[in-house]
Amino acid sequence: MGQVKAVIYDIGQVLIEWNPERFYDAAIGVYRRKALFAAVDLYGVNDQVDRGASFRDSFYALADRHPEYGDEIRMWHDRWLDMASPEIPWSVRLLRTIRAKGVPVFALSNFGIEPFETAMLHYPFFNEFDQKYVSGYLRMMKPDNDIYAALEAGCGLPPETLLFTDDRPENIQTAAKRGWGAHLFEGPEGWARALVDHGVLSEQEAGL
Repeated sequence: MGQVKAVIYDIGQVLIEWNPERFYDAAIGVYRRKALFAAVDLYGVNDQVDRGASFRDSFYALADRHPEYGDEIRMWHDRWLDMASPEIPWSVRLLRTIRAKGVPVFALSNFGIEPFETAMLHYPFFNEFDQKYVSGYLRMMKPDNDIYAALEAGCGLPPETLLFTDDRPENIQTAAKRGWGAHLFEGPEGWARALVDHGVLSEQEAGL
């Protein structure tokens, strides 16, 4: 790829931890959690929220359809921040270091509107992106091409100048097919190394 002119971050499992199973294991126990997740399509409803559906209405309606798990289902909304935490400090430091060097940083994330606005109040770095491409607002999701095309149109930069990290292989594959630089996020150290390899940061700046 050419010189990197913008760095693009996914958010969940890249900048913040996102682990509903871990939360529910602690809140209701492993056995009850496994039964809940087997009986109720929590992730399917979360996908609807990521596409722009109302967060509270979607999960409260789901709870009404499954009264035997109603209290647990409502936790997905009521205790969402407990699932979407903590932040991944090294990743956040890298984001800020990149921006301090004058390289724009964009968000490209599957995220519901209400959860995103909650996160902006809790995590300051959510307000620090130069541009945000968030599925709930755009009503399109990764790995579909449309949301990648929206980012390209919005920033006006050639695909080969974009460097993207995401924890999901299918999202990385779409980016790579479009000509973006693409790094599968498996931890902040590997991402830091990729930023050095692409000439965005020095090893010292990356914390290596």
